[in-house]
Amino acid sequence: MDINDIARRAGVSRATISRYLNDGYVSKEKRELIARIIDETGYVPSQHAQQLRTGKTQLVGVIIPKINSQSVGRMVAGITDELNKNGYQVILANTNNNEDLEVDFLNLFGTQNRVDGIILIATVLTPAHHRLMRRLRVPCVVLGQRVSINPCVYQDDYHAVFELTSFALRKAKVPGYLGVFEQDVAAGKMRHQGFVDACERAGVFSPPEAQLVVDFDADSGYFGAEKLLDTVKGIDTIVCATDDIAFGAMMCAFEYGYLVPDDIQVTGVGDSLLSRIARPSLSTAHLHYRSSGNMAARLLIDSIKGKHNEVSEHRMGFEVYTRNSMR
Repeated sequence: MDINDIARRAGVSRATISRYLNDGYVSKEKRELIARIIDETGYVPSQHAQQLRTGKTQLVGVIIPKINSQSVGRMVAGITDELNKNGYQVILANTNNNEDLEVDFLNLFGTQNRVDGIILIATVLTPAHHRLMRRLRVPCVVLGQRVSINPCVYQDDYHAVFELTSFALRKAKVPGYLGVFEQDVAAGKMRHQGFVDACERAGVFSPPEAQLVVDFDADSGYFGAEKLLDTVKGIDTIVCATDDIAFGAMMCAFEYGYLVPDDIQVTGVGDSLLSRIARPSLSTAHLHYRSSGNMAARLLIDSIKGKHNEVSEHRMGFEVYTRNSMR
């Protein structure tokens, strides 16, 4: 069964079948007839033939920083929802936060005609990233960081932490912060700046020794909180850059004999599943990771189809949930 057989059964030209398969204009009556015949015969278009004819692979490369991250998982779920609906398949490349490997995958996907487009879930963008993204042969959308040379979708990290910290500071005297490395502009620099500016706005002083850089995981949150509790006199609030860091900080506080939130408030960012079922439940900022994945995929599909070529920026919204880990 090939395209000529389908055309003969439908009583239309091969060109009409080709337009139908490539989502071109076909009248409603003929479209319904062709769809019924394809369903009855089980015809599947040859991907190789389509690629030769259109130059498209129907493949999208998605580059992720780590595979065991809840936020990354939600973004990838949003991406695949949208791509699957539009007939694209995903090649997933996990870099384990290796910047050089990210550049290698960008080169593989973007200069060798392996995919129709790329979504890069970015953490650190180096000069090598920027040089390569300027010469990619396929569209590339950056997800998670704000950039000027490619379409991008990013979270409002600054205002999310600013607002969350502002709530916490209503009943805080000595706040501390557990953040991540600031080469990650979104999760590192922007979230930290949101904390600093909220303290300044509220007229509450957080000493430099109360602001630490840790890794993204709960173990790092535990050891970071341990250092704060040992060195910062009277600390009564710990704002954390992620929910995982916050879970570690809460565990440390409990083991030191502190009550959360009576003695120490703890907040996170991400609104993970555990933030709702932990005891006490975690005050956090909900970032729209899955919706941002949807949007990044739609932007890429539009670019692949030539519907727009301009560089666009899309900042997502957020919600702050003040739960039981805050007074």
